[in-house]
Amino acid sequence: MRIASWNVNSIRAREQSVLDWVRARNPDVVCMQETKVDDDDFPTDEFLRLGYAVVMAGQPTYNGVAIAARGTLKDVRIGLAGEAPNAERRAIAATVDGVRFLNVYVPNGRSTGSPSFKQKLDWLERLRVTLDETASPQQDLVVCGDFNVARDERDLFDPELFRGKVHFHPDERRAVERVLEFGLTDAFRHFNDQAGFYSWWDYRAGGFGKNQGLRIDYAFVTASLLARCKSAVIDVEPRRGDKPSDHAPVLIETEP
Repeated sequence: MRIASWNVNSIRAREQSVLDWVRARNPDVVCMQETKVDDDDFPTDEFLRLGYAVVMAGQPTYNGVAIAARGTLKDVRIGLAGEAPNAERRAIAATVDGVRFLNVYVPNGRSTGSPSFKQKLDWLERLRVTLDETASPQQDLVVCGDFNVARDERDLFDPELFRGKVHFHPDERRAVERVLEFGLTDAFRHFNDQAGFYSWWDYRAGGFGKNQGLRIDYAFVTASLLARCKSAVIDVEPRRGDKPSDHAPVLIETEP
């Protein structure tokens, strides 16, 4: 199974580039974040023409998540445990061919002294609670998406620039590790322990050309799925295109 996770930064603005990438890479499952559209405005028909079923939890202008799959999407769940019905659309889960997917777009946090930062930490704790209540570390499970947190110094082009700030604050790093303690492994790090690989680059100041980025997009997997993983990469090619998302897709491949 080929599994992709991608913050597309507006599916309408990037629709053609996303569809072109899907045609070229042929993933079985695509988890998308920051779709930024109501459900009725998601390009569902275009994905159907490529052979994908789609489920989504949309929201205009901000947020929004979706899962497209070649298999049947079962047991769809929107949001995290205990969230209000009108909560921001940041999480969606579904099962495809026996693999459970939880696709998330973690709040940015803005600045460490802001209420948004506390909300980010609370959201990550709610994610862990959701896993405890709805999943098992013994099942085939992928938790993926834009976490807006760099896990360690290898994941930032300049650790000192971000030290103690949002995206690299110790509190949010601990919150992500608590999610992993559920029984998850960072698939990319399983195959590559080197620094210098990023999934997000600021549009400003030529960040991509200088490879001044952050690795904040992840595919976390349980042990049973990790045992079948063949590869995990960050595909930077879409970032080279015209008017690209500021994120690159994470792509993992598993044995049947």
